[in-house]
Amino acid sequence: MRKSWLHQALPIILFLLISITAGFAMTGSAALLDDQRKTEPLHITVILERMYLDGEVSREVVDETCWSMENFWAKYDQWRLIDIEDSTFVFQQKVDDISPLLKANGFFGVSPDGILTIYNGRPDRSKIIQSFFQIDIKKLESKTQQQLIQGIPIMTKDHYVEVLETFKPYSVKKE
Repeated sequence: MRKSWLHQALPIILFLLISITAGFAMTGSAALLDDQRKTEPLHITVILERMYLDGEVSREVVDETCWSMENFWAKYDQWRLIDIEDSTFVFQQKVDDISPLLKANGFFGVSPDGILTIYNGRPDRSKIIQSFFQIDIKKLESKTQQQLIQGIPIMTKDHYVEVLETFKPYSVKKE
């Protein structure tokens, strides 16, 4: 059962209220309670999702000990908050680059049915990462056909874009 947004945000709201009231002078048991709260940080799980140009999404889980919500928000100001559940915050960021997976082991190739495809490893024995469009292989030079069959390594964003642009004119138009 999914909890209401108020139930999910309650620990954060309480933490903010405590932080705001910390600047005011207190006496007696209220001051003692405030001192106790200042020594007990908020423990937050942060999930960072990076979305790459090639469609790959990486997730990193970070356990944060939060003494100040102001510092917490400042730390993730370049990220977009997409979900909060209990003490778990999910942030997302679009990365203007290809994923580390493609840089390390990505190859452009052509599937048996003529679709320009990216493989995790060489095309002849690897799994498909992403498919693009069907190309008319007969219109390619034999050297280019061989390159696609053997696999064209992808190491940079520029090379990724260049290969896609190179093969776009050879795409089979659907009628």
